[in-house]
Amino acid sequence: MPIVVNLDVMMAKRKMSLNELSEKVGLTLSNLSILKTGKAKAIRFSTLEAICDALDCQPSDILEYVEENK
Repeated sequence: MPIVVNLDVMMAKRKMSLNELSEKVGLTLSNLSILKTGKAKAIRFSTLEAICDALDCQPSDILEYVEENK
């Protein structure tokens, strides 16, 4: 999968738990967990904005494009 979600890395850097992020962003634990594990098919810009605001980071800190081997 060429898009890698580094949400867990940013949460660790900010010493923030999934529960705390869930409360700050207003998403359920299950939806955040799906995103954190990279199983999400899409993310709304408003959700990405809320996560970046809560973690004081840029979208590129959370989402990374990794080129697949050709």
